[in-house]
Amino acid sequence: MKKFIINSSLTIIALMLVTPAFAQTATTPTGSVDQIVSFIQSIVQVLITLAGTVAVGFFVWGGFGYITSTGHPENLDRSKKTILYSAVGLAVVLGAFVLSGIVSQLATTAFGSH
Repeated sequence: MKKFIINSSLTIIALMLVTPAFAQTATTPTGSVDQIVSFIQSIVQVLITLAGTVAVGFFVWGGFGYITSTGHPENLDRSKKTILYSAVGLAVVLGAFVLSGIVSQLATTAFGSH
């Protein structure tokens, strides 16, 4: 019985000496969530610019092939597909841009701005 009281007393004292762990705020060691959001937005903007440039290049390539097909149905179909696929790619890129804007706005709202 004496051993039980000593062990219980030591356990209670040990638990009283433990410092509590508090939840961490939504900040990074050097800044806030806004810095992370702006970093991701700048990366997305660079990628969208590159993708837009590539899409315009394929539009030009398809248009040039369309003009110079000179009645060959194979070349005409290939040029039409090039223009169509570049338009679809550009639509996907613009959709990604809109989606990243929505996600960054939701992240800023959810984690707050500091």
